[in-house]
Amino acid sequence: MVKVKIGMIGALDMLKFKNMSKVREDAIQAAEPKEITANFAINNNAHLLHPDYQKLIVAEVIDHGAADAKTFVFRSAENKPLAYFRAGQYISLKLKIGDSYVSRPYSISSSPKEALQGKISVTVRNVKDGFAAEWMLQNLKEGDELTASSGLGNFYYEDLRDSKNVIALAGGSGITPFLSMAKAIAEGTEDFNLTILYGSNTEEQILFKKELEEITDKCDKVKVVHVLSNEEKEGYEHGFITSDLILKYAAEPYSVFVCGPEAMYRFLKEELKKLYLERRSIRFEMLGVTKHVSDSKDYPAEAIGKTFTLTIRQGTQEWTIPARADESVLVAIERAGIIAPSRCRSGECGWCRTKVLKGSYYAPAENEFRRYSDKVHNYIHACSSFPVSDMELEVPNEYIG
Repeated sequence: MVKVKIGMIGALDMLKFKNMSKVREDAIQAAEPKEITANFAINNNAHLLHPDYQKLIVAEVIDHGAADAKTFVFRSAENKPLAYFRAGQYISLKLKIGDSYVSRPYSISSSPKEALQGKISVTVRNVKDGFAAEWMLQNLKEGDELTASSGLGNFYYEDLRDSKNVIALAGGSGITPFLSMAKAIAEGTEDFNLTILYGSNTEEQILFKKELEEITDKCDKVKVVHVLSNEEKEGYEHGFITSDLILKYAAEPYSVFVCGPEAMYRFLKEELKKLYLERRSIRFEMLGVTKHVSDSKDYPAEAIGKTFTLTIRQGTQEWTIPARADESVLVAIERAGIIAPSRCRSGECGWCRTKVLKGSYYAPAENEFRRYSDKVHNYIHACSSFPVSDMELEVPNEYIG
């Protein structure tokens, strides 16, 4: 048996331990302040990969004609590489429209390697009641400058989670993240098998048809199947993207990625149930906020058609603004010309996290991604919360560039 003798801790030792934090703080405060001049590589790399914002200039505008869309090719306004990203991610653009500062997330349609050459592209398609999209299509031109985030979101291939075979379900401009993935596979940045089932109304409205054909011609890991809903033509599938169509082209095992309009999401959520895939095998790109919120079953009927008053506090400033019950808190704030933080505009990222001081709101279940603690302490995601009474809010400041 080993005997160990442990001495008693003396009162002086306990006193030293108790005062340790105070002694350290006094030493720190007494020290002469010095400017940190060291140039650490890890900090430089972090800033290059994850800058808070990037200054962009419109280098080229490509009109897609019948598809009613334009691709905006941006270059660094500072003549340097742009932040690297994962194929499938998006950037959030900050736009000055009239008296309003608004943000809009757009999936990146260029490849990650192009960012290292100082170039990044997004494609904007005209949509009904699309305030920012319509403005960009009509007004944004070569030479214009704007501010954007770095690459954001979790809609990308991850080999530790996803199967080597990916079935991509795209609709309309929802092809853009998959175009980026296809380019990345072709250039060797990504390594997986990508089969794109791409739904369009007509052949004429297919976006990036030529670009996709060029990729599939030289890369056997990418395959594209066009599905036309309003036309029957040889060489194309006809109708909607269904579970049967997915099974026709899927190679086991496979993961499913989905990006497209809201109606497509609702249809595919039911179709994908028929495939009995594990939850981790299905990924939806951000849907955006529910468009007809008052149609939700649990939406308070007494708020329909009403306009409420929001009292906005931001630092030492305060505003009183109107807000319709059918528009998000963030939209009301932006329309009033107040600069507020936002990025995904789908309720997911939490960048627009706002403190509710008074009042009631409605948050659609499909856009409810708040942490439990935020619900308890009455924080909302302003992009996906709708006023159902007068409210008082504390909104964080935002850098606009």
